[in-house]
Amino acid sequence: MTDSSRRWRLVLGRYAERSMPTAHTLDKADQRVDRVLGHLYDRGYADRGHRHARGTGGGLDPSAITALTWLHLAGELFPRSTVERMQRQAIEEYGMTDLLADPEVVEALDPSPELASALLAVRGRLDPGLEAGIRRLIERVVAQVVARIRPRFTSAFLGRRNRHRRSPLPVAQNFDALGTIRENLRHYDPQSGRLVVQRLRFDARVRRRLTWDVILLVDQSGSMASSVLYSAVCAGIMSALPGVQLRLLLFDTAVADLTHLAADPVAVLMTAQLGGGTDIAGALRTAESMVHSPARTVVMVVSDFEEGGSVTDLVATTRRLRTAGVTLLGLAALDEQANPVHDPVVAGRLAAVGMEIAALTPDHLAEWLAEVMR
Repeated sequence: MTDSSRRWRLVLGRYAERSMPTAHTLDKADQRVDRVLGHLYDRGYADRGHRHARGTGGGLDPSAITALTWLHLAGELFPRSTVERMQRQAIEEYGMTDLLADPEVVEALDPSPELASALLAVRGRLDPGLEAGIRRLIERVVAQVVARIRPRFTSAFLGRRNRHRRSPLPVAQNFDALGTIRENLRHYDPQSGRLVVQRLRFDARVRRRLTWDVILLVDQSGSMASSVLYSAVCAGIMSALPGVQLRLLLFDTAVADLTHLAADPVAVLMTAQLGGGTDIAGALRTAESMVHSPARTVVMVVSDFEEGGSVTDLVATTRRLRTAGVTLLGLAALDEQANPVHDPVVAGRLAAVGMEIAALTPDHLAEWLAEVMR
């Protein structure tokens, strides 16, 4: 078998053998790959009514390999990025819900944000008996995302760095590299060409004393699963920050006030109901009714800006809020490659009446918010 025909055989799967010019025998290593790929992708053939005979009997046999064995084999044979994609496709496209029914399998799944987003997108169509497995997987993903993002929010919202005051606390975010070099120049050894650092310098921070109201509006229409995931995590972090009073609203054509759950991102995600239309104007009107101190209020809209209602009404509400002195931020949805996915025409009209529009990863959201809330 040529390398080209071998690759085609693995790509097309065993159900394509009868359509190939010659029979192809796979070696033992390729048989392992074929077994893992077949357990997932042969389901596509089965959905189209294909059957594959073996000996005197025929039929589909994906059950010959268990979900746990499939995960372990996939992890051995493919890079992590490939396994993550296969896991997502298994649940989102091929209905392999047995991955969520066994606690041992759930623990073996790679808890990627992409997999969690896929679960959120299809959760309403899954058996309620899988709820525990879904929750456990989302808990693991949330814990990872919080660990990555929280330091940025903590650093940004504790206050700006004061380079004229030193801090006794050796915090990495406050490390003053240039100040440390200047302070230790007298310890430079010309013979070895090395700078002997005897004392590190850290900057103090100026704490924020003013309180801001942040009203976070999160679009939960069907295409927003990934953005809902990250928004819930950011809301949980912000709800614990000093100087921030957070209101969390999820919306499609209706608005759900989840402020009481904001401190628990997992609870927010298990409550979210992705799907339906989009009424950004209605969500903004709800936020408008909550504004008490416009000059100290930020209304942030996380959306793809695919407005299903009146764009004219949306623009008018945005202009009214901005005229009142409210700070308006629009965060465009991102795809899995962090590319903006939004309606540029609607976003442009909102920007024209005073809403700042940006396409940022969650890692950079903290700095943006801290900058407008100085």
